[in-house]
Amino acid sequence: MELKDKVIVVTGAASGIGRALAQRFAAEGAKAVVCADRDEAGAKATAAGIGGVAFRVDVAREDEIAGLIETVERDIGPIDLFCSNAGIGVGGGAEAANADWQRIWDINVMAHVWAARHLVPRMVARGGGYLLNTASAAGLLSQIGSAPYAVTKHAAVGLAEWLAITHGDDGIKVSVLCPQAVRTAMTAGNPDGVASIDGMMEPEELAEVTVGCLEREEFLILPHPEVLQYMRNKTADYGRWIGGMRKLNRQFRG
Repeated sequence: MELKDKVIVVTGAASGIGRALAQRFAAEGAKAVVCADRDEAGAKATAAGIGGVAFRVDVAREDEIAGLIETVERDIGPIDLFCSNAGIGVGGGAEAANADWQRIWDINVMAHVWAARHLVPRMVARGGGYLLNTASAAGLLSQIGSAPYAVTKHAAVGLAEWLAITHGDDGIKVSVLCPQAVRTAMTAGNPDGVASIDGMMEPEELAEVTVGCLEREEFLILPHPEVLQYMRNKTADYGRWIGGMRKLNRQFRG
């Protein structure tokens, strides 16, 4: 995908990965970069730095995602690339509160569903478009210490696969972004956690990798190349891989 002269929407754009993506897309010459976030001040700061447009959007609400898409398409132009990037983390396992499970499900999964629900028909009608969904290496492997995160990120990867399979012939391109640890607010309180086993990546590095993968229209974006070998290990011998993950669990959870 050529990013120059494109209308691009980025959710979670107030900080971290979203901000770095928005900045990188602007540097590529995008026609408009729409910065959406529940943190309105942060979204406005990102937009101000790149000549973009800011919207306050809570991606846990379908009506706000639908409203964002409607407003951008009406006032700015057809969306060429929608980056459904906003996400949260919740610790614990099955015992985590129902409210926590529901919130992380809405943000990490349903936000992608709602974006596709309200945008894919528009893209199909005009002959194509591109969806970039941020998941995590946890969606391909797992997440020590957080069942809600592992489960929702697996679901996000599954949705991206389904969209690519089902709508590829309609001209819809799909990429799913699956990094390990990136230096963001989410990792700030746990810089030495299991996700950083292969190092902590800067958001700007991730954005650079992502732009290259979008240009090549690659489905799976792995800023940490080690993840590909971990996936191969998992599929080659699932039982052995589970054993290795149990060892990691003992190491990082005592």
